[in-house]
Amino acid sequence: MAAPSQMATSQLYCWEGDWDLPSVDNECLIVLAYAKFAGAPLKLHKIGNPWRSPTGSLPALKTRKNGSLSQPSDIIIHLRKQKYNADFDLSAKEEADTLAFISLLEEKLMPALVYTRWIDPKNYVEVTRRWHAKHAPFPLNFFLPGSIQRQQLERLRLVRGDEELTAGEELELYCDFFFGDSPSPLDSFVFGYLHLKSLDNLSHFCSNILALYFPSEGREGFSRKVSSQPEGGDADNEPGKRRKQLLSVLVALGAMLSYALLTGIVAIQHVKQEDVGCKDEDRTPVA
Repeated sequence: MAAPSQMATSQLYCWEGDWDLPSVDNECLIVLAYAKFAGAPLKLHKIGNPWRSPTGSLPALKTRKNGSLSQPSDIIIHLRKQKYNADFDLSAKEEADTLAFISLLEEKLMPALVYTRWIDPKNYVEVTRRWHAKHAPFPLNFFLPGSIQRQQLERLRLVRGDEELTAGEELELYCDFFFGDSPSPLDSFVFGYLHLKSLDNLSHFCSNILALYFPSEGREGFSRKVSSQPEGGDADNEPGKRRKQLLSVLVALGAMLSYALLTGIVAIQHVKQEDVGCKDEDRTPVA
């Protein structure tokens, strides 16, 4: 393990959490989940204003010797260099499966989730813009949501996400995690991408991670909260349904960037985003 004096001074800045989630941002969820899995002793700052981070974006890691890191891949590489990793001696087949799932999620699911959160007019107005306007300080709350939306629109134009998301129903989990009783990098990525309430097996998967690694964020358990919703007409529950479906999808867009970039899968996408220019207090210990 890394020297405690070096890692204890590292500070992680992430978007605030809501709806029983440790963060509402997928990339923040990736980093948070990976740090939890690896047991990295970081100081966590949950904020609603990215300008308060050392890089002006979220997530961001302020380190003692390597300056500030803003890309989830760079943050996770830094953690791995400090001997905090979540590989857990995966077999060759499990490593291959990890790369395949990460590639699939990045290529097929991520664009659809970006569209659902930032481009779909109803979701953007009723959920995304409202949340950011509420949590950002004045006068930043007037233009921050629109600025992020434009960045995400450019990001979406790089990739097509036309296919239905029902393929997720075919993911069957026979253990608490994908490769047994211990979480791996794949689990952190899937947790960031697939917080889908409509799929019972994936809902249980994310509820399990919330209960084990973020107990203060999801006290009731995700699936139990879904089942306890009062029955009513579709018209009465429509706003809540759309919000929950959106945020269920959201949790996860987090966790796969790390390991994928280490293997080169997301490195190509990262370069494209840089070329196009599209990428864009509470203190609690992560470990």
